Amino acid sequence: MYRNKSKENVKIGSIELEGTPLFLAPMEDVTYKSFRHICKQNGVDVMYTEFVSSEALIRDVEKTKMKMEITDEDRPIAIQIYGYDVESMASAARAAEAMGPDFIDINFGCPMKKIVKKGACSALLQDLPKMQQMAAEVVKNVSLPVTAKTRLGWDENSKVILEATERLQDVGISALAIHGRTRSQLYTGEADWTMIGEVKNSSHIHIPIIGNGDINGPEKAAELLKISGVDGLMIGRGAIGRPWIFNEIKHYLKTGELLPPPSVTEIIQQIKNQLQVTSEWRGNEVSAILMMRRHFARYFPGVPNFRYHRIKMLQAANRNDLDEIMQEIVELYGDLRVDYTNMSLK
Repeated sequence: MYRNKSKENVKIGSIELEGTPLFLAPMEDVTYKSFRHICKQNGVDVMYTEFVSSEALIRDVEKTKMKMEITDEDRPIAIQIYGYDVESMASAARAAEAMGPDFIDINFGCPMKKIVKKGACSALLQDLPKMQQMAAEVVKNVSLPVTAKTRLGWDENSKVILEATERLQDVGISALAIHGRTRSQLYTGEADWTMIGEVKNSSHIHIPIIGNGDINGPEKAAELLKISGVDGLMIGRGAIGRPWIFNEIKHYLKTGELLPPPSVTEIIQQIKNQLQVTSEWRGNEVSAILMMRRHFARYFPGVPNFRYHRIKMLQAANRNDLDEIMQEIVELYGDLRVDYTNMSLK
């Protein structure tokens, strides 16, 4: 068992976070503006934008600018950038800083083939000197704190996370989030929180370490925190379809008690709230419905005979259709409490 080396608040530059802060992981087509709003209402401490390409950011691509829209409600928040060219990343960091985030984050962890084959993100786990150089240039080119997110290594035979952490720390990275898998694992198998703990508890490491991977509820969060002693916990896939997971974890870490699971009626109200905020942001209800389909697919796990209603939600073409199916769901299941205990993160 590992124990936190310090009981002091977690600091990222001038940002000071009490207790065990909870982070919403940056996720493409998920952590957009309206989903962040819902997670903030449900207790998340720190958030990130969707990750943005350095090349697109330099070209001033409109879709990329939309990903970086920040409100005061979001804070503290980072803009996460990724790329393969050191000079472009430095330029992108300056452009991101101009958008007004609280810190800049570098993505060294995304395992997606189309990104890795260009030499970006987790591909840099095969070239630690370049990873270090890229981080150093980003740090030099902005006045904000710079953090990073990465994985244990490229594959089972090259778990270089301790060396990577030392290199990043040496060039001024303020905190590091570690996903407990290698790139070759993608999202299969179990995250190795023992190795995350080895990094956190190394005598050479003094920056905050944030653990990520397989957090699917408050009891799991407490177990992984106990194993690793990390400074903070980052939740990604576990928040899709369950944005209240942050409040659940906070309550459990504070009291040792589980909050009662939400009812179907309460979940429908969360969905309506998220849909309204998304519609206002996009200015188009149909666009909002399309954006939220990934979330619709993850709500109501374990509700019996729910497949028909889930398909109808995913097929809804407009707000009237969606409102009708949601009303039907409430009438059939309204008081049923949804148990997320065995919810899959796949």
